Amino acid sequence: MTQPVSPPRDSTGKLPPVDRLPAFRGLLAHTDVRTLSLLGVLAVLVLIGGVTRPDEFLDTRNLQLVLTQASVIGVVTVGMTFVITSGGIDLSVGAIVALSSVWATTVATQEYGFAGILFTAVLVGVGCGLVNGVLIAYGGMVPFIATLAMLASARGLALQITDGRTQIVGVRGLLDLGERDAYVLGVPPLVIVFAVVTVCGWLILNRTTFGRRTVAVGGNAEAARLAGIDVRRQRLYLYLLSGLCCGIAAFLLIVLSGSGQNTNGNLYELDAIAAAIIGGTLLSGGRGTITGSVLGVLIFTTITNIFALNNLQSDVQQIAKGAIIVAAVLVQRRTASTP
Repeated sequence: MTQPVSPPRDSTGKLPPVDRLPAFRGLLAHTDVRTLSLLGVLAVLVLIGGVTRPDEFLDTRNLQLVLTQASVIGVVTVGMTFVITSGGIDLSVGAIVALSSVWATTVATQEYGFAGILFTAVLVGVGCGLVNGVLIAYGGMVPFIATLAMLASARGLALQITDGRTQIVGVRGLLDLGERDAYVLGVPPLVIVFAVVTVCGWLILNRTTFGRRTVAVGGNAEAARLAGIDVRRQRLYLYLLSGLCCGIAAFLLIVLSGSGQNTNGNLYELDAIAAAIIGGTLLSGGRGTITGSVLGVLIFTTITNIFALNNLQSDVQQIAKGAIIVAAVLVQRRTASTP
């Protein structure tokens, strides 16, 4: 009969402290404290919403609404996480979403139906990402300046296309995706798309050479170059990826709103950057987490929903978001300076 294995003891015959046991050390090594903290914050917010507005907040329709609203900005945040991890920034994501949505909802585009709208939204997003990538990677422009210029240009072009008017979508097949009949086991199609993008982003960042190169470029671009990584091409691909996510988000927004407007995507750059930072992605580059970014999106979306249900002003929401961003950056700096 096999004898039971007793826990290791020290020279005095006593059991060592629990934090010195091999199994416990392994558990700590694989436990992301930041992720657990974010889950805790999200749980507290759900508790607050359930206490302040139990009938409205905990209603199934409201929870579906929260997830649906998180889907659009969540897809943008996945692309933003890659860019920030590489040491860059993209201030144009909201404007790209707006331009993609209005270009995809013109009368000429709608003549091609569902596929035409999807293709146009994605193509415009990738095209804007290509311009950003070329200017930054091969033109030597600072990401802040290049994407700021794209922000202004894309917003202006979106306004010119719409002439300030809302473009109503008349493609029935597309609008049906926003109806409850299209839900899969109670899950809206937009949430499913968000989940697929999230899983793909996690796999690319954590399980592929592309992800490792992204982290390497963000950690030390010169060292990455000396290691044989084509830094310029990698940066180009990252902004293409960000543009692709913006195009997908624009399509989801069209499904959600049933229209295209030049004001779409307003302050999406703030929300995406804030969610990524809250999730644990370093602004200086070299570290990124898709899981943390998604939790950051859910936290901000839940805060917005709670504020709306409690009839709080939108300016208070923006102040709260700004305070959270500052707090997150200070925590990052303190963590980075701790030996």
